[in-house]
Amino acid sequence: MSRARDLGRYLLARLLLLPLMLWTIATLIFLLLRATPGDPIDAILGPKAPAAARLALRSQLGLDRPLWQQYFDYLGQLLKGDLGQSLSSQGQSVRQIIGEYFPATAELAIASLAIAIAIGLGLGLMAAAKPNSRRETASRLFGILTYALPTFWAAMLAQLLFAVDLGWFPVGTRYPVTLDPPLGPTGLYVLDALLKADWRAAGLALRYLALPALTLGLLLSGVFERLVRVNLGQSLQADYIDAGRSRGLSERRLLLNHALRNALIPVVTLLGLTLASLLGGALLTEVAFSWPGLANRLYEAISLRDYSTVQGIIVFFGCLVVLASIVVDFINALIDPRIRY
Repeated sequence: MSRARDLGRYLLARLLLLPLMLWTIATLIFLLLRATPGDPIDAILGPKAPAAARLALRSQLGLDRPLWQQYFDYLGQLLKGDLGQSLSSQGQSVRQIIGEYFPATAELAIASLAIAIAIGLGLGLMAAAKPNSRRETASRLFGILTYALPTFWAAMLAQLLFAVDLGWFPVGTRYPVTLDPPLGPTGLYVLDALLKADWRAAGLALRYLALPALTLGLLLSGVFERLVRVNLGQSLQADYIDAGRSRGLSERRLLLNHALRNALIPVVTLLGLTLASLLGGALLTEVAFSWPGLANRLYEAISLRDYSTVQGIIVFFGCLVVLASIVVDFINALIDPRIRY
């Protein structure tokens, strides 16, 4: 009971700190955007626009007001849950932009993470089960190579080889532009198609998702491989494993039922934070593959100096990361009874 109460207090404290964290993020991005070179009016109208048109648009967007007034107006909107209106997409709110583009990012993130976990966990288990073997050496090399490869270079190479030369996968969008996508409640094309039992649409959506997800998943898998291999290797050398061997427990049971549980604690931490960062946008991957996700939209907003869109998307990403860290701490406490908060 005491442990549950302590955990509840910890979670409550973290949730109470959430507004402070979001205020810090919102303030930093507000100041950084206005400190960087460039004018959103130039990005929208062009540098050769008439002075009268520039002044009228600046007044319409509220950019002619003092900086402190813009800041407090922005905080007031956030307190109401309003992320503002896009400067570059007139008539569209930032909330609508997030709702339109985030499902693509979520679909790519979930697929990539599933691939990374499957490959990383499998290789890490095999390497830890046979230490100092060729299998472990190959697993180490795989982890180093995938971790060291630049994302943009791997993405371009994958497109050149598998999309251009071999023609196995399409790139540039989530679904054929000549067909209507499988719209549904989740916004995830593959899942929505499966819910409708539309196997053709699900296959098409998977084909477009495959190359970016495989590329990003392979690059992430090396981190999981190393974490599983190192922590599982340490767990297998612990005293309780020797005690289990003395009682006649099989190596398979010791590996999967005992050592793996302790080795999963740092893996769960990395898993949660990696998912949060992916949901926050694998920017290089989305831009390199022209994937129509929220990170790609953020890149466009930065190029256009669209202050409100950049601020809203980054605050949204900040919420995801903070909430993911809280969930990770809670799951770690459930996995390991020794953890106290």
